[in-house]
Amino acid sequence: MTKFTKSFTQQEPIPEAGIERAVEVMRSGRLHRYNALGDELTETVLLEQEFAAYNGSRFCLACASGGYALHIAMRSIGVNSGDKVLCNAFTLAPVPGAIHNAGAIPVLVETTDDFTIDLVDLEAKAAADDVHYLMLSHMRGHLVDMDRLMEICDRHGVSVIEDCAHTMGATWNGRRSGTFGKVGCFSTQTYKHINSGEGGLLITDDEEVMARAIMHSGSYMLYDRHTVGPAPEVFAKIRFETPNYSGRMDNLRAAILRPQLSDLDRQCDRWNELYCALEKGLRAIEGVRVPLRPEAEYFVGSSLQFSLPELSAEAFARFIRRCEEQGVQIKWFGDADPKGYTSRFDSWRYLGDAPALPATEKVLSTMCDIRLPLTFNVEDCVVIATVISEVLSETAHINPAG
Repeated sequence: MTKFTKSFTQQEPIPEAGIERAVEVMRSGRLHRYNALGDELTETVLLEQEFAAYNGSRFCLACASGGYALHIAMRSIGVNSGDKVLCNAFTLAPVPGAIHNAGAIPVLVETTDDFTIDLVDLEAKAAADDVHYLMLSHMRGHLVDMDRLMEICDRHGVSVIEDCAHTMGATWNGRRSGTFGKVGCFSTQTYKHINSGEGGLLITDDEEVMARAIMHSGSYMLYDRHTVGPAPEVFAKIRFETPNYSGRMDNLRAAILRPQLSDLDRQCDRWNELYCALEKGLRAIEGVRVPLRPEAEYFVGSSLQFSLPELSAEAFARFIRRCEEQGVQIKWFGDADPKGYTSRFDSWRYLGDAPALPATEKVLSTMCDIRLPLTFNVEDCVVIATVISEVLSETAHINPAG
């Protein structure tokens, strides 16, 4: 049988320009974002300026992680302990974790066969009198119809925070992911679209929201050093009532990120070339379902999801195991025992009893997830599709669906 030999977790090296600038920052000793000489613009300030310009946003804040950005986004728009926050049932654990960290209560929303939030279930749950917030995950890079989603939320008075960990660089009808809701939050963790190991970015056009976010991040009344923040008088209203949660990004990580941001659009095109090559191979395999991407969506294919709806649970487990043996790492969100990042809603037991979400359970039971690092090439994607085809043929023959 065909075997694949490359690592699914090996990223490209940091660009030389980022390495050189990071070394300069280390030699200066001025790693803290507020440690500047005179009117010097630190690497963190420059990153915020450039990321705001990239997205067409008024304000930007660099954070210690994407999860931290989600947490202070909720605090900044007014989420309080005990409030209900709508959230995709299909998401990664840091999203409900951020809601829990704010003392709020996640209200999970069903998932469609195309791996997006179910807008019918969203509308039903958004209509409740005690629901005023939505933490929307563009999970694994899939954008729902954002025009329809925003119409639903606006009509029901629901404020939206976008979790764009997997959609940096993506658009819906030409509009950047992260600019539809009141706040957009991004991750720069190693497996995201720009890589600083850990890190996050928060964007908004709302003055008071950004003022609160800056204070929450730990500005120590140094808010005037945020060149992509609101005017000082906006802080005057909230500076004594907004707690410091200390989650700033440092200049070292910002220095690493800036050259990657300048090259992001080219990198997105490279990911999509890999995605399209693997997608083509998978669509040729009987029994594989790959979701159709809407024409309005420009996605970033840094991972690919597909379904095997004809396999039994026993056959599915064997398929995952045999692919692993042939060098193809496929993650399965339907496994009863979560592994790595694949935990699902019924394993987040700190939230209480798992709600009945039959559509999401059905979708996740046969969903496969593959990372596509830029250390791969098109030929690698052809080999991966071949491995999947061969293993699926073997698996379906031995363990047909019951």
